[in-house]
Amino acid sequence: MLDTYATDFQERFYTSSDGLKLYARDYQPEAAAAAQRLPVICLPGLTRNTRDFHPLALLLSRDTTVPRRVIALDSRGRGNSAWDENKTNYNLAIEAGDVIAACAALGIERAIFIGTSRGGLILHLIAATRPDLLEAVVLNDIGPVIEAEGLARIRDYLNSGRRPADWSDAADILKEYHGAAFTGLGEQDWREMAHALYRDVDGKPVADFDPAIAEALQSVDFTQPLPDLWAQFESLKPLPLMLIRGEYTLLLSQETANEMARRHPGLVLHTASKQGHAPLLHLGSIPAAIQAFLAGF
Repeated sequence: MLDTYATDFQERFYTSSDGLKLYARDYQPEAAAAAQRLPVICLPGLTRNTRDFHPLALLLSRDTTVPRRVIALDSRGRGNSAWDENKTNYNLAIEAGDVIAACAALGIERAIFIGTSRGGLILHLIAATRPDLLEAVVLNDIGPVIEAEGLARIRDYLNSGRRPADWSDAADILKEYHGAAFTGLGEQDWREMAHALYRDVDGKPVADFDPAIAEALQSVDFTQPLPDLWAQFESLKPLPLMLIRGEYTLLLSQETANEMARRHPGLVLHTASKQGHAPLLHLGSIPAAIQAFLAGF
């Protein structure tokens, strides 16, 4: 999959409401029938980017039966989107506004949204403020309650200061940190994860996000309960909703997933076997589960 990371999509740039230059990948099928289907918009996790969704975007846009337009967004400070000089703007409300700006710039009036981790939190806010944009939602290993243990682990990993010497080292580092939670990944999967996470700078892997985003986690007081989004989750209840939960995730508890299902009786729950946080959406049974969910739209 590595040789196609720079192909099969159009690069789009648009401007946020406060003037920041932001980036999207636009996968447009050749089939005219795809224009009659709602597009899929993908929102990445805290420090992730559009490359996270590339394999899934190819699967959905190239589907021989029901190809769909797929758009993946880089949040501000990540990937090819500009870094914000005002670091306090790296927050859910501002980033939700950026998603709304992307829809306006790309002519999207309504879509199916997939949100991984932080991207799913953003969708909670959009459901509460702009529900007209949402036809259906897929939440990837995220819900209204974040487990402190999982967030603390993300904080420690992102602030470890360890920098890979080369691409082989990058894959080894990822395997060292995440191997216990992603027992089903092979060597090629770890290499692809490295290329999704890191930017190539003169042949060497470099973290592809503003360091201020990771540094902000240092100020979180994990002795206090983390704020929840149950009030915003109520706005997702009228929508078709799918929840993907990693079998070994530390961020989304089974108790929270069960409560989400209780409050949203139509919720489709899929467990990502042998994966932790956040599941890779192109592996195992996940693509077929997503395609089955999308079949109704």
